[in-house]
Amino acid sequence: MGSATAWQLARRGTRVTLLERFSPGHRNGASHGASRNFNVSYGDPVHLSLLVESLRLWRELEDETDAALLAQVGIVNHGDYPDIDLIQLALETVGIPSEFLPASEASSRWPGLRFETRVLHTPTAGRLNADASVAALQQAARARGAEVRHDTRVLSVEVLGEHRVRVTTETGTITARHAVVTAGAWTQKLVGGIVDLPPLVVTQEQPAHFAVLDTSFEWPGFNHRPGPEDSWWYSGVYGMHTPGEGIKAGWHCVGPVVDPDARDFTSEPVQLAALRRYAREWLPGADADAAVEISCTYTTTPDSTFILDSVGPITVGAGFSGHGFKFTPSIGRVLADLTIGRAAPGVFSLGRFSPGGA
Repeated sequence: MGSATAWQLARRGTRVTLLERFSPGHRNGASHGASRNFNVSYGDPVHLSLLVESLRLWRELEDETDAALLAQVGIVNHGDYPDIDLIQLALETVGIPSEFLPASEASSRWPGLRFETRVLHTPTAGRLNADASVAALQQAARARGAEVRHDTRVLSVEVLGEHRVRVTTETGTITARHAVVTAGAWTQKLVGGIVDLPPLVVTQEQPAHFAVLDTSFEWPGFNHRPGPEDSWWYSGVYGMHTPGEGIKAGWHCVGPVVDPDARDFTSEPVQLAALRRYAREWLPGADADAAVEISCTYTTTPDSTFILDSVGPITVGAGFSGHGFKFTPSIGRVLADLTIGRAAPGVFSLGRFSPGGA
């Protein structure tokens, strides 16, 4: 999100410095790896508007950097979705293509997945290359004049005045008119003392890549909700094909709570065993016994909706709750707007967590 904000600010001619705590391609946060679902199946107009904008901006970023970032392989949503008809109607309203398919037809199209309910197929959804996307955002920001500093840990952010902040790093200080903080799992530690944040729960999530057995079709991304008979599930399951690595699948937002500075990067064995069982029962085109574990963090708000707001000369983008990556370029635009006094949609405001807040 910080890289996207730097790109958006630099496009506007704003002088911007991007500070990254770790080296390029690190594995310590939530934005690494080669695959994220570009899922378009949202039912509310605010998220759908950001999705429409994000698709345009992803393509603009590809054009600017000559990078291939988004593969529109489609996504299939199935299982116990009580709101699926409302989602399909909302998609139709904004012009995002979708279709309902019976389980039998879905099974014929995508034999590597098992279906028992009707399926909502969104053909223009797909898969984003997360590592390549972050690199492209930083490349595009640099090309527009931004300074990008890796391996630069921020120790503190101080408000000096209405339009003045001081950022202290391990190597020095920077004074600026505005600071945008997109520190992921470290947000509370960095600005919790100067911004009234809601509880932000940091969990260590543990998806896995399962070896591909069936390559006779192009794998779509998938989201699968449990039914009453699936009491052993930890949550709904998301997944996609990561070329060269396998079929990625994972539980959503159920990992152990962690301190981001004291993670062990090791999967909780009972959850991993359940994920293998899911692959064995629902992914006949993947090998449940050949899994490579993945470790990443979620930073989740009380309502699982993002925080995009400003307090004086500090703008915060946080709490992306395991579903933010697809929105990255439009989130960068919103955060850039906040630095010049434009308001974000109220659904993302800090005020919603206050008594009587919007």
